[in-house]
Amino acid sequence: MAAGRGRRLLGSLWIVLLLGQSDPAGAAARSSSQSLLTGSLVRTFTPFYFLVEPMDILSVRGASVIMNCSAYCETSPKIEWKKDGTFLNLVSDDRRQLLPDGSLLINSVVHSKHNKPDEGYYQCVATVESLGTIVSRTAKLTVAGIPRFTSQPESSSVYRGNSAILNCEVNVDLAPFVRWEQDRQPLFLDDRVFKLPSGTLIISNATDMDGGLYRCIIESGGTPKYSDEAELKILPDPEVPQNLMFVRQPSSLTKVTGQSAVFPCVAVGFPTPYIRWTRNEEELITEGYDRFLLLAGGSLEISDVTEEDVGMYTCIADNRNETIEAQAELAVQVPPEFLKRPANIYAHESMDIVFECEVTGKPTPTVKWVKNGDMVIPSDYFKIVKEHNLQVLGLVKSDEGFYQCIAENDVGNAQAGAQLIILDLAPATTGPLPSAPRDVVATLVSTRFIRLTWRTPVSDPQGDNLTYSIFYTKEGINRERIENTSRPGETQVTIQNLMPETVYIFRVVAQNKHGPGESSVPLKVATQPEVQLPGPAPNIRAYANSPTSVTVTWETPLSGNGEIQNYKLYYMEKGHDTEQDVDVGGLSYTINGLKKYTEYSFRVVAYNKHGPGVSTQDVVVRTLSDVPSAPPQNLTLEVRNSKSIMLHWQPPPAGTHSGQITGYKIRYRKVSRKSDVTESIGGTQLFQLIEGLERGTEYSFRVAALTVNGTGPATDWISAETFESDLDETRVPEVPSSLHVRPLVTSIVVSWTPPENQNIVVRGYAIGYGIGSPHAQTIKVDYKQRYYTIENLDPSSHYVITLKAFNNVGEGIPLYESAVTRPHSVPDPSPMMPPVGVQASILSHDTIRITWADNSLPKNQKITDARYYTVRWKTNIPANTKYKTANATTLSYLVTGLKPNTLYEFSVMVTKGRRSSTWSMTAHGTTFELVPTSPPKDVTVVSKEGKPRTIIVNWQPPSEANGKITGYIIYYSTDVNAEIHDWVIEPVVGNRLTHQIQELTLDTPYYFKIQARNSKGMGPMSEAVQFRTPKAESSDKMPNDQASGSAGKGSRPVDIGPDYKPPLGGSNSPHGSPTSPLDSNMLLVIIVSVGVITIVIVVIVAVFCTRRTTSHQKKKRAACKSMNGSHKYKGNSKDVKPPDLWIHHERLELKPIDKSPDPNPIMTDTPIPRNSQDITPVDNSMDSNIHQRRNSYRGHESEDSMSTLAGRRGMRPKMMMPFDSQPPQPVISAHPIHSLDNPHHHFHSGSLASPTRSYLHHQVNPWPIGTSMSHSDRANSTESVRNTPSTDTMPASSSQTCADHQDPESATGSYLANAQEEDSAQNLPTAHVRPSHPLKSFAVPAVPPSGSTYDPALPSTPLLTQQAPNHPVHSVKTASIGTLGRTRPPMPVVVPSAPDVQETTRMLEDSESNYEPDELTKEMAHLEGLMKDLNAITTA
Repeated sequence: MAAGRGRRLLGSLWIVLLLGQSDPAGAAARSSSQSLLTGSLVRTFTPFYFLVEPMDILSVRGASVIMNCSAYCETSPKIEWKKDGTFLNLVSDDRRQLLPDGSLLINSVVHSKHNKPDEGYYQCVATVESLGTIVSRTAKLTVAGIPRFTSQPESSSVYRGNSAILNCEVNVDLAPFVRWEQDRQPLFLDDRVFKLPSGTLIISNATDMDGGLYRCIIESGGTPKYSDEAELKILPDPEVPQNLMFVRQPSSLTKVTGQSAVFPCVAVGFPTPYIRWTRNEEELITEGYDRFLLLAGGSLEISDVTEEDVGMYTCIADNRNETIEAQAELAVQVPPEFLKRPANIYAHESMDIVFECEVTGKPTPTVKWVKNGDMVIPSDYFKIVKEHNLQVLGLVKSDEGFYQCIAENDVGNAQAGAQLIILDLAPATTGPLPSAPRDVVATLVSTRFIRLTWRTPVSDPQGDNLTYSIFYTKEGINRERIENTSRPGETQVTIQNLMPETVYIFRVVAQNKHGPGESSVPLKVATQPEVQLPGPAPNIRAYANSPTSVTVTWETPLSGNGEIQNYKLYYMEKGHDTEQDVDVGGLSYTINGLKKYTEYSFRVVAYNKHGPGVSTQDVVVRTLSDVPSAPPQNLTLEVRNSKSIMLHWQPPPAGTHSGQITGYKIRYRKVSRKSDVTESIGGTQLFQLIEGLERGTEYSFRVAALTVNGTGPATDWISAETFESDLDETRVPEVPSSLHVRPLVTSIVVSWTPPENQNIVVRGYAIGYGIGSPHAQTIKVDYKQRYYTIENLDPSSHYVITLKAFNNVGEGIPLYESAVTRPHSVPDPSPMMPPVGVQASILSHDTIRITWADNSLPKNQKITDARYYTVRWKTNIPANTKYKTANATTLSYLVTGLKPNTLYEFSVMVTKGRRSSTWSMTAHGTTFELVPTSPPKDVTVVSKEGKPRTIIVNWQPPSEANGKITGYIIYYSTDVNAEIHDWVIEPVVGNRLTHQIQELTLDTPYYFKIQARNSKGMGPMSEAVQFRTPKAESSDKMPNDQASGSAGKGSRPVDIGPDYKPPLGGSNSPHGSPTSPLDSNMLLVIIVSVGVITIVIVVIVAVFCTRRTTSHQKKKRAACKSMNGSHKYKGNSKDVKPPDLWIHHERLELKPIDKSPDPNPIMTDTPIPRNSQDITPVDNSMDSNIHQRRNSYRGHESEDSMSTLAGRRGMRPKMMMPFDSQPPQPVISAHPIHSLDNPHHHFHSGSLASPTRSYLHHQVNPWPIGTSMSHSDRANSTESVRNTPSTDTMPASSSQTCADHQDPESATGSYLANAQEEDSAQNLPTAHVRPSHPLKSFAVPAVPPSGSTYDPALPSTPLLTQQAPNHPVHSVKTASIGTLGRTRPPMPVVVPSAPDVQETTRMLEDSESNYEPDELTKEMAHLEGLMKDLNAITTA
């Protein structure tokens, strides 16, 4: 029988094609396709609906009520009523009866405190036999309660013209039944006297007639109920102003759409106040609006409330003396409304259908479904899908009938219905039908799906034209569902959406063109049990915290199926395919680093021990907006006339808006007056005309984008100058003064010059071109453009080109030119030779110049064709670094933006047309070091166990060392706010990360900072770390811990043995071990030998300088010598000797530069002591320690700081530092040395990395003591101006008038300090030196003016200041070269200052320039004269 049923079903599958199981568009079409369904088996839909539905009613006791209801159908329906869900028995009811149209009449409503039989919810039910049942919306009957007053009127008085309020508030359901009496007579209401919905009476603009006795009455049927009487007195106007106050303020309301809302607002005072209203801080205009009415006294009535009326309403009372405000909020609720109603559906048995229903309302409505008047309970076959839709699976005949969607919320309910007809099956056509499919088996069984396969029927072995239907049902259930194969001849199907661990029965039916055949034998299959995985996490919510972060929250899954181990939160930018995830342990997570003002989707998956569970639905949220992160693009200025300039721009790049662009801010100023800035804010248009400008004046403009969060970054200043006079635009422009064309293969480059007459406005140029005629194509360009490339032309073609200037009047006279494009050439397929001889020249810490040769070029290496070169480079740290590339059209390229102290590899390839070479051999280069750009990190201070006065400082190297760390300086002080030069310093070698400091004061807070240095100078200081020493002192103190003395201000006691001697050769091995005295003496002999040779050159310069000195200056120098002689060198007059031409030789240090590439060369510095008093014995135990500490310092900066340390410890050793090994050629140079004993001079200008010390605009190269650079290096970036500290003691006061011969420390130090602060050194004569020639490396000294004095007491930069000024400093230097046996007064030498940027660039690009023979001849003549003078002096 089941087989026969399936045969009938498949015989009418053509009807199924008309239906579609869940097609909403098809559902509407089905109701109009009845005529297509032919035969006696098809029925039509029957109209069956309500004409009138019951509505909510408010009644009183004893009254009669009618609940209206009327339904339409071709067959008269039977009407019944339900109250509170139960059918009413109206046959034996005396008070309630059914009217002929179906309405319900209730006579004499009964209502008491304990008996309320009539109050409740009523529903009308209409039924047509053999068709179905429908139910109406539910209506509420409310019966007013027993009359009672919640407040009663009270006697009061009011000034004439003010408003009075008389309270009479009753329970809400009785408010409509309240009326008022004055002096026991009915009170008639009008615009001046009105009643609030609560029953309260308001009398505005009171007059004497309003005085009297008032009472309110409740008339709700039966005996009226009267309130107490209250007297209202009317007072005359007061003579003095009365304070303004509210006697009734508005309160927040919640109303349903269509109702009226009244906001009472009554204020009193003298003068009489005026009342106005605002909504959401915007003025509310009541005049001319029907729905907004300002009642007498100032109350606001809103009739027919809509959702647009929601907001905060503010009542403002103003009597010109003062203003008061009161606020109330209006909320609006909306009853359910249908956006999509269910549609009638035709279907067959075993099919699946969906009734669609979409509703809206506020609050959000709930939806339930009713079939033939009975509630549909969700089950395996009746499911609520997509929130509101009803899905019915495996239809059976009993499912036929009327289905209704009922939506309900707090303020109402509504219903909409549709009819389902189960069609009977048409008989099959005559012809042979297929037999039963064979061997039906389940080849794949899972928890929720089963795959079935079978063989074709015996009757049709090929089976190519057969289709199959698979019927299946749960065991014990009579509902059978159907699944069809997707194409003819297919013998397998997968049944989805099954239940785990459930037995299903399957059968297969084949069908040919005549109809369905026999059914296969039923097959029982049980699905697999499901692994207990978690369900979806409920209530997932996401909200934005900031422009870059979103917080997602959720709850524990209802079906956890065991303990939840963790969650995985997936998120993805909207519009992208890549999903990111993060593991979360709790029920919320905040994701940071998101894009601003961007939509993201989020979902959560719970994990238990079995694995991931069911994912939640995606929730979408947009991050908050922010100010734009980039300026607008392509800002252009167009001078319109003498008084206006038009600005055009483009929005900031996509992805940088950070929100909705609300406008643009334009700032402009005169170039001559940069402080006077005018600001203009425009809308979202991308242009702005700035008018009212001055004639012939240059203005600068910049534009910034705005969002609701503020203003983003602005563009750079762009300038334009208004016209001196307005140009003429009454006629067309004249002909352009010239036109040139340059033909290429498929393009022509057109260039031109503007018309000679500049007094006529030119708005742009029109270019016409074509083969043989210039009128085929026309292109217009801006008036500022002077060339244009016409693209996409044909090769070997003759083009005619015309150019015309135009303005708003029209186009001017054209200018003609013709050109023939070049023939198309086939490129040579042979590859090109790669470049050779690739070299990398290091220029600075971030710049390397790459040069190469090209063997495919002529011998002169001149490029005449359109070839170009591609340079690529990379570093192997980190290992996965990608290549960077750049193109060049010359045989060199300057690679910038590199990392300091990093090895790079470079290679080059050449491209010409479509031919390219392979990559060349690689060249390598390591960038120079740079001062550290980050401080040492992880600074910690701990007390040493057993020694409370000793602490241990630990740290880690800086993360951005930019070179090998050669040393550290520890600063410590008890005052964290003290100037840095007042802190005590401790030097530490670069390979150590810990240091002990002894003899600290007990129970004292100390602050510590650490600074790292490499060969280029000092880095920034770390943050101060506080440490308090312990209170108690241990007993096991070392004996020498007490053997210490004070070493001056800011110092701490240090043990100094009696045998300490500073090293003469002053050199340590690279690893910190001191060299032997014999090695030091050997080095000293070598250095002195080299120095003697060098002295000859310096003497020549010194004599040459001396010859230029006038006799007046010699007298002046002698006077200064006599005045200063008693103060120099610690006051020892016996050290003063007759002057010679050697300049300050006691402070000179000579150092030849080793060519060895060894990064840690043996130091060969030779300090020359002034006399035996400068050498202090020291204990051998200290010698190693001091050697080790010295070893880590390079350059003059560290000597400065070490000298301070030496002064603090009560000794003055000459401390030598290792030098850098980068320069390839040895060059001798002399450096002035500062004193550190001057209390005003804690810092020398040359210390630390300063941009003012180099000819280049790159970072400074702080070379070490006594070291200069080779010619090639100096041509690039050196010849630094630097100073070297010394241990000399500077006199407290020096002659301020003897600028030529004053002590070099005061001359140099004070001047440099002054120069750094005031940037003024224009009064110093300087001699510029081209550093690329060795004969010109010394400046010819010029005598400063007699009036130029340097005050040594001027304030100078504190010790080890981090930054130096960015402007060049012209430094006065004193250099001396001498022998051990002589002491001469110093002589000032003016050191050349750095050239300007243009000269620097020229020196970089042309480092191989040579001097003319004339210049060399002059130099040789000078040298001969100097040699004669030298011989004369030596003889004397």
